Amino acid sequence: MSGRDIGSRIRQKRLERGLSLKDLAQAIGKTPSFLSQVERDLAEPSITSLRDIGKALEVPIFYFFMDAQERGPLVRRDQRKIITFPGYQLAFELLSPSLNREMEIIQGRLKPGGMTCETPLPHPGEEATLVLTGRMEIQVGSDRYLLEEGDCIYYYASVPHKIVNIGDGELIFVSAITPPSF
Repeated sequence: MSGRDIGSRIRQKRLERGLSLKDLAQAIGKTPSFLSQVERDLAEPSITSLRDIGKALEVPIFYFFMDAQERGPLVRRDQRKIITFPGYQLAFELLSPSLNREMEIIQGRLKPGGMTCETPLPHPGEEATLVLTGRMEIQVGSDRYLLEEGDCIYYYASVPHKIVNIGDGELIFVSAITPPSF
């Protein structure tokens, strides 16, 4: 995972919310010891754990990777915030200039066989995903859809969902999410 201030940002937001290590650990189904290691950057949370932490602290995942200052409307290719998750063959790039907007746009990259999460996960809002390159299987609830380059799917993100690269090459897709929650 990129970014070394994740633990301190989690700790800062936890304290702002008036939560103890034990309170937050219970909210995410982990031990206070695990959470303490994450806050001290001795352990890297999985994408599922980071989503749970973000949900419990009422912030999107990208919050833990953003600088404090607001950016202008333009996001250059070499200035995108990028997060990766070990073991998931996955990278996300934030295409939106900040998380203080009504919509969040991300670009995802998955290596062959890679997935966004082990089990489908929900988050608030609505989402549209466009396949730029490769082949995608997306599970939304109990339905599965196969998408090729140029295909787009729109769904309620509150329904648990997950994306899998079913192609031989890298899968690149763009998702617009409202409200920002990733």
